[in-house]
Amino acid sequence: MKSLKKQRRIQVILVAFAALALSTALIGYAMRDGINFFRAPSQVVAEPPSPTEVFRIGGLVEEGSIIRGQGETIRFSVTDGGAAVAVTYTGVLPDLFEENQGMVGTGSLVNGVFEATEILAKHDETYMPKEVVDALKEQGVYKAPEG
Repeated sequence: MKSLKKQRRIQVILVAFAALALSTALIGYAMRDGINFFRAPSQVVAEPPSPTEVFRIGGLVEEGSIIRGQGETIRFSVTDGGAAVAVTYTGVLPDLFEENQGMVGTGSLVNGVFEATEILAKHDETYMPKEVVDALKEQGVYKAPEG
């Protein structure tokens, strides 16, 4: 009688473990397209990703780099102090988007130009995304907000 209980217990544990492993694998598979890795401009220049890879890039909008083209296409450069990457974006930019301000863009690198599908800008004087702050600190150009 005891061996039957012990056998049932082992079977239940094995089935639970298999169900957990399967559900973890399914969640990972479902999220594979929704995960965008963050890269600083220096990382992008050092190791350019493939044109099919979607990632996030962040840093400061380089001063004097904003060029408004025909229609809604905007070109600018994003820098972390160590390197700069050219960015193109078609659409309406956030109201707080301007030179020397923090930004994060989502898109892909095609022929050395980051083609953004989404641009996010800081939303007040003190906020900057953690990834951008870390990248700027790494390059030694981060200035803490005053206040």
